[in-house]
Amino acid sequence: MMKPSASSNAALRSLTRPGAGSRVLGAAALLWIPQAALLAVAVQRLGQGGGLSDAVGPAAGVLLLGLLRAAAERWGTRRVFAQAREGLSALRAQAATALAAGSPLDRDRPASGHAASVIAEQAEAIVPYLVRYAPTRWRAMAVPLVMLPVVAWFSWVAALVLLVAAPLIPVFMAIVGWRAKAASEAQMVEMGGMNAFLLDRLRGLATLRALGAVDATAGRLGDAAQSLRRRTMAVLRIAFLSSAVLELFSALGVAMVAAYVGFHLLGTLPFGAWGHRLSLGEGLFVLLLAPAFFEPLRELSAVWHDRAAGEAALEALDRLAQVREPLPGASFVTAEAGATPRSAGAPEVRISGLHFAHAGEPALFDGAHFDVTAGEHVALMGPSGCGKTALLSLIAGLSAAGQGEIAIGGVPLTDGSVRGLRRRVGWMGQRPHVFAGSVLANVALGRPGIGAAAVQQAVRFSALDGVAQARPGIALGEGAAGLSGGEAVRLALARVAAQPDADLLLVDEPTAHLDTETAARVSDALIALARGRTLIVATHDPVLAARMDRVIRLDSTSLAPSDDAREAA
Repeated sequence: MMKPSASSNAALRSLTRPGAGSRVLGAAALLWIPQAALLAVAVQRLGQGGGLSDAVGPAAGVLLLGLLRAAAERWGTRRVFAQAREGLSALRAQAATALAAGSPLDRDRPASGHAASVIAEQAEAIVPYLVRYAPTRWRAMAVPLVMLPVVAWFSWVAALVLLVAAPLIPVFMAIVGWRAKAASEAQMVEMGGMNAFLLDRLRGLATLRALGAVDATAGRLGDAAQSLRRRTMAVLRIAFLSSAVLELFSALGVAMVAAYVGFHLLGTLPFGAWGHRLSLGEGLFVLLLAPAFFEPLRELSAVWHDRAAGEAALEALDRLAQVREPLPGASFVTAEAGATPRSAGAPEVRISGLHFAHAGEPALFDGAHFDVTAGEHVALMGPSGCGKTALLSLIAGLSAAGQGEIAIGGVPLTDGSVRGLRRRVGWMGQRPHVFAGSVLANVALGRPGIGAAAVQQAVRFSALDGVAQARPGIALGEGAAGLSGGEAVRLALARVAAQPDADLLLVDEPTAHLDTETAARVSDALIALARGRTLIVATHDPVLAARMDRVIRLDSTSLAPSDDAREAA
């Protein structure tokens, strides 16, 4: 079982610290003490031969205290709920910020299906944890400590019974709770894995159909659902067990107090009341406080499962909030960050002494050097895994180099300058993602200054204007549903074309998996787009490489330029 991290523990302490709402709820529970006293007084008066008028005053007091208690519980519950929603929103924002601050090329980055499940679904388990469990736990610690001296004032035997029975409940609940927490964590891991599996398969549904693997995928999904069902039932069994443990000991405690008070009033057990006999009213008062003494503990048992689910959800959010490979410049904010000085025209790219390696793997680059002159078109070629995508990512500021320097237009790529330099970079990844939304939104991507006119012009440039399902107002499905592979690539080209400040184009495998005719169209559009700009393209396509000014071949340890692009291709 995974131990909670230090940040998770800090967040847990901050969220569960008793606030005004929890304190009001605790004070409301303590109003039962004067209510029980008034009830005992009324019964004592009636037992001594008094009339109905003798009970009117205590009855009115009980009613007023009941109304006050109801109002306090209402206000406290609303306040606790509001604080819980605020706390959950803050945790979600923290996790989302951490995901956004992480490099998209982080190999340990959580799967999107799992992250969405944790933030949108599993995180909701924190609300009942904060609304029900946290205030109940505070009442379970405070209310019995107040009631125990009150009971002991009248009978030390009754107080001793409560004192012995009460610790047994949290001891056994803690034993059960350890197992409940482990079961809840396993259930959430299973749920997140199933959601990630389902999302990934939905994205690749067309491929699964083409390969005839739909039935096999459905079988795996069914097995995952059955596994989740078994884990959910295990959590419920443990939750019922915790309730049974508390009901047993609380019932025994109340029964023993009731037996003692009854036999004491009958004279069979005359001891335990500090040398005198309890009156009917005093005995009834003690008897009324005994169930109230265990009531917070019984409520704690009822919400014990909320604790296990809430802490597991909190730890899941905490794991999302841990940035493993940060995006360079993500947390660097200065006045100059958005105003990086830039030279006019296409920039040159200079790389010197570059060292980079993925965690736990051999170095891709060890002291690499190469220059790309302003306006030059360069192809990066080499076997798969030699570092073409990694090199483009380093130049784009999506990953941080271990050592060495990358300069764009004479400006070194640092945490302080990377945000400004990214604005002049047009990026086209190997697998451009299409979001569920309109073509207009998918091309603009929320970037300032890119309106409908710019999108329309970019769509015409990428030869998408003749595609009926690629008009700016047409809605697309998640993962390019509605577009062919070539049309999705041209949509990615339109994104770059719509970016007016992009004078350094970094393109990764633009013609991969395309037929010859579509690849030629994409290459023509890319060459046209790169006129007057610096272009670095990673490719296995010799035809595209032959159209570049120069080819740079990569191996596992060095960068070696080729003098003749066509010969190298």
